[in-house]
Amino acid sequence: MTLTTEAKSLLLSLGVAEADFSGGTMPSYSPVTGEQIATLPVDTPETAAAAIERAKAAFKDWRLVPAPKRGELVRLLGEELRASKEALGKLVSIEAGKSPSEGLGEVQEMIDICDFAVGLSRQLYGLTIATERPGHRMMETWHPLGVVGVISAFNFPVAVWSWNTALALVCGNPVIWKPSEKSPLTALASQAILNRALARFDGAPENLSQVLIGTGEIGNALVESPDVPLISATGSTRMGRIVGPKVAARFGRSILELGGNNAGIVCPSADLDMALRAVAFGAMGTAGQRCTTMRRLFVHESVYDQIVPGLKKAYASVTVGNPLTSSALVGPLVDKLAFDGMEAALEEAKAAGGVVHGGARADVEGDAAYYVHPALVEMPSQTGPVTEETFAPILYVMKYTDFDEVLEQHNAVGAGLSSSIFTTDLREMETFLSARGSDCGIANVNIGTSGAEIGGAFGGEKETGGGRESGSDAWRAYMRRATNTINYSRELPLAQGVTFDID
Repeated sequence: MTLTTEAKSLLLSLGVAEADFSGGTMPSYSPVTGEQIATLPVDTPETAAAAIERAKAAFKDWRLVPAPKRGELVRLLGEELRASKEALGKLVSIEAGKSPSEGLGEVQEMIDICDFAVGLSRQLYGLTIATERPGHRMMETWHPLGVVGVISAFNFPVAVWSWNTALALVCGNPVIWKPSEKSPLTALASQAILNRALARFDGAPENLSQVLIGTGEIGNALVESPDVPLISATGSTRMGRIVGPKVAARFGRSILELGGNNAGIVCPSADLDMALRAVAFGAMGTAGQRCTTMRRLFVHESVYDQIVPGLKKAYASVTVGNPLTSSALVGPLVDKLAFDGMEAALEEAKAAGGVVHGGARADVEGDAAYYVHPALVEMPSQTGPVTEETFAPILYVMKYTDFDEVLEQHNAVGAGLSSSIFTTDLREMETFLSARGSDCGIANVNIGTSGAEIGGAFGGEKETGGGRESGSDAWRAYMRRATNTINYSRELPLAQGVTFDID
């Protein structure tokens, strides 16, 4: 069975109409073999505008549904995802090039956020606030915000949508999703699964969730629309520099999840075996195509000659291959553009004095697919390509001597997503987590930079965009806050002792 045939079979089994993925003008490719697996009809700015109007109409009804009942819809979505886990996980593997374990893991992440959001639907609470005025009560309330536009990237083609959609729905908002041009099929499948939940739910308006297929102009239609008060965009920092100002210019909100030049620090007291395993997955997992991939590693000079040879051995022995037909740990890069970017970065690293181990193209699935051996690069200092994110399996390793200095180096890049330290020294650990430590949105101790759970808010600082999705109090971004003061007395005192007496 070809991947084209298998993808078609999976899509049909998940409830996607064949007309939605065949006969169109936009090709869809699998990075596993490089073959074209579908051709999709595309939306236009005009159809995007119509979708926004439909979502606005849905919002008027959905915002009035009690939040716990809205949570019931998300509970049903979780049930449907459980029933479809195998099929959707396989489709993720085909379309994103992930191993079967990672494909299933991404769907499990969707299930987990549904569980989280169901509980959240009964906890959308505000504060009661002490007031200086007698006979008054002050509090805050939270209300649905409006249409939420989701723009997602190829590397987590369905999880990011679920983070946003599960929260947006329980918060009372409709969703319009513009997936990456590199992963439209999993978007259609996810919408079909949600449609099954909607069919079981009594009281949802039509067009509560919609998918728009197309290029950047479709995303731009969402970004520029004053009728989409929140844009959640995941992608490169370059993309964020375009999206952020456009949304801000119309006084909209944006949740930006952008680049991550993530680093780890291996300290003298570290459990080296644990550090080695964590770094290997963090740097090579998903072929280096996670926003949380470890890209920089600072190793103390006293353990450098222990950890680096172990890494060289791991890099030389890691298996690279078709994730659907082998047990290889490293699958394909998404396309030629990613491969070219990796080659250019390695050449730049060599010019800056780096010693490259690995990094060559692997002979897997012919010329149409792009498989590479992960690259370990010993650098004399943090220069050249080390300061920029390359979305490929490249790990730059540098030696350090002073802890305070390595913290400065750790933070001396534009992005601020994820970070980790390997140490058993309490002072180093707590310093890393303190105000003068890691400046990232995620700071881990004795685990790698990848593998965040949905319970915590996900996102980062600086050029990562400052957005937060998933757990903790990330739900607040999808709602509007109102501060309420109620006077139940017969007097009218003003705050701050102001007087304004009228005869």
